[in-house]
Amino acid sequence: MACKDFRIPHLPHATYFLAALCLCVSAVGVLRAQIETVESTPPSYVWISHGRLEGHLALRYSPAAAFSPDSTTLAVIVGDKIVLLDVANGGVRKALRPRLEGITEIEMQSASFLTPTRLFILGSGMFRAQGKGEGRSTPTLAFQWDTEPDTLFGKINVVGVSGGYGPPRYLPQSGHLAMFKESHFDLWHPASGRGGRIEIPALTQRPNLFEFSPDGQWLLLAQIELDSSRDPAVVLLKEKRFVDSLRGHEGVVQSLAFSRDMRRVLTACEDGKVRVWSAPEWKLLHTLAGHQGPVHWAEFSPDGARVVSGGQDGTVRIWSTEDGRLVQTLEDLRAPVRTVAFASNGEYVAASADNLVLVWRRVRAE
Repeated sequence: MACKDFRIPHLPHATYFLAALCLCVSAVGVLRAQIETVESTPPSYVWISHGRLEGHLALRYSPAAAFSPDSTTLAVIVGDKIVLLDVANGGVRKALRPRLEGITEIEMQSASFLTPTRLFILGSGMFRAQGKGEGRSTPTLAFQWDTEPDTLFGKINVVGVSGGYGPPRYLPQSGHLAMFKESHFDLWHPASGRGGRIEIPALTQRPNLFEFSPDGQWLLLAQIELDSSRDPAVVLLKEKRFVDSLRGHEGVVQSLAFSRDMRRVLTACEDGKVRVWSAPEWKLLHTLAGHQGPVHWAEFSPDGARVVSGGQDGTVRIWSTEDGRLVQTLEDLRAPVRTVAFASNGEYVAASADNLVLVWRRVRAE
């Protein structure tokens, strides 16, 4: 297999991302021949344990796309296999065994659904040229896998082979792979094969953590090398300049997330707190305190009404976005939680430790 540079043509920023929709429903009632608005009481829900499997989801970026688009399946990496978990009944639907010609000892970093039957996989392995003796490690490999026949779909891509790039991050909300190098981000959409480059001239040091808004208007940067500030910076992409920062963190920020409607932002921090911010005002709305130790990951539910967080203390916590109230603490994992995510229907939550994945289901409280 020939290793080629990761190069993508320029496309307008507006083509990178998809907007999210919110649906609002009001209730009306009729009483004594008069129509009046009825304020319904929202039902109460609890989260119950619904599945457990040795393995992992993406550990360095959001694992939301490990859920299939219809929320029926969860892709879990188990050694050299990808186990497709039937979310509804918690059982194993199928085990995939990705094999690549000329590549051995494949170590998969993540498996993300592009369609209900196709996965986008990032990983690396050992490559041995014919008659060349000992093998050597490959750069990061990106490829698609068809879950029905359990075969490679399309070709294998080698990313960042020219060197100097930071680790690739897959962005589930837009379906792009993003990497940073020398004041610019390269983005690639594996489902369409298109991509582009975003230049940020003022960004001269590598950010080890970043997140784009779903509409491509904003970029959040954290863990910027040689920068003493712990607070994430805000970049207005159309002007390619820094415009604000999310101030007040008392430790290193571990994760960043936009809500789908782009009105809120989450930061999970080493100081044990999750913070909810308004966008584009960048004002602190709520501080979610309760984790004992660093919070490694936090994400919004698809409707933006809830937040899920996971931390070093081994707990997964569900919060109300509206008032910052702790809704429930899930303590089943009993190991440091690396990443968490909601299914696209909001009915399931998955959490990943180093080698353990748990799933919870939302049910109406009795």
